[in-house]
Amino acid sequence: MTTIPERRLQLETRRDELIARMQEVEAELASHTTKDWEDAAVEQEQDEVLEGMGHAARDEIARIDAALLRLDEGEYGFCARCGAEISPERLDAVPYTPFCRDCAT
Repeated sequence: MTTIPERRLQLETRRDELIARMQEVEAELASHTTKDWEDAAVEQEQDEVLEGMGHAARDEIARIDAALLRLDEGEYGFCARCGAEISPERLDAVPYTPFCRDCAT
């Protein structure tokens, strides 16, 4: 079973990875200066994918921040809806989840 300090480290490490990915995405989006219309069209498609990745990373960071707050408040591992304990297997799969399996469905 994962301890609270180990879980905190796992969440913080994932958060740092996501922040680094977002910075890479932002740098890549800022680097496009193609004048050729065909290349610009390809870049636009790639930009849409990159923007989607950036939004997904931002959403996951928000969930991780909420989980870290629950850790600080001693509420981590308990369902935000029903108050039941979230199974360790579920927390291993989705460490930032605020809901038990039943409430998540």
